[in-house]
Amino acid sequence: MTQSDDDRISALEAGLRLDDPRFAHGFGQGRPRRPREYRRGRAWLAMTLALTAVVVGAVLPHGLLLAAGLVGAACAVNLFDTSHQRRFRQPRS
Repeated sequence: MTQSDDDRISALEAGLRLDDPRFAHGFGQGRPRRPREYRRGRAWLAMTLALTAVVVGAVLPHGLLLAAGLVGAACAVNLFDTSHQRRFRQPRS
């Protein structure tokens, strides 16, 4: 490879280390992890809790719990969309 190709690759590597260190570290160990965009554990947990509140609020006639579950489910849906997170993330210095 030419020197300019090496510079580009090292710039990509440095950018990856700054953007998602866990993903870059996994590559170095030979066991790659999922990128940040595909990790949605918190989103699934929030959705499960919200839907549980909806079901409990519907089974027990409790309107406030039902409404809170619906609002929580609407907020949890936003956690699944990762395209907006990249736009608003502050650059690291």
